Amino acid sequence: MNSTPAAGAPLTAGDIARLDFGKQGGLLPAIIVDPAGGVRMLGYMNREALAETFKRGRVVFFSRSRERLWEKGETSGNTLEFIEARTDCDRDALLITARPHGPVCHLGTSGCFGEPAAPLAFLTELEAVIAERIAQRPEGSYTARLYTQGVNRMAQKVGEEGLEVALAAVTETEEKLVAESADLIYHLALLLKSRGLSLERIAAELRARHASKR
Repeated sequence: MNSTPAAGAPLTAGDIARLDFGKQGGLLPAIIVDPAGGVRMLGYMNREALAETFKRGRVVFFSRSRERLWEKGETSGNTLEFIEARTDCDRDALLITARPHGPVCHLGTSGCFGEPAAPLAFLTELEAVIAERIAQRPEGSYTARLYTQGVNRMAQKVGEEGLEVALAAVTETEEKLVAESADLIYHLALLLKSRGLSLERIAAELRARHASKR
């Protein structure tokens, strides 16, 4: 017997048939959020679009104006890397978590509702910028140059920046401490990228530790 997808639980491709596509002419509104929780855009999906999203690992919508499927970024290259989908209590709306690769809005901004309300959402954007610099290797890019120097050099920089944060905490102003902390987080994000990891993975580890102590 097929069970009804639980509100808030991650969906599988097998859950698609049990969503309520009938209320809005075969479409469900799909709110796109990044891993840090920032709302990026709203689109619409039919059954086929959601199935293709699971299949491709990139977000696919149904275009109401063109009456066809369209993958976000198919012309701009600014894709949405699919992470997970959830439904609401009525099974007639979707919450899609996706990692942006480039600006999400066609106006060139990070989201269609302006800048993300959650400040930490920028960390996802930072990782996307780092990935872009590594892939494209633009001339004069500090990120690309440091990446090519290898993991040992990147690890050394994280160590140096960590020491500077500690010294700033003891001897410098709040502004200096914030600036040094920003340097540390950037270099840590780059080092993690070199090992195929992300800040999201670190957040998940912290969340798991917290949950185990409840």
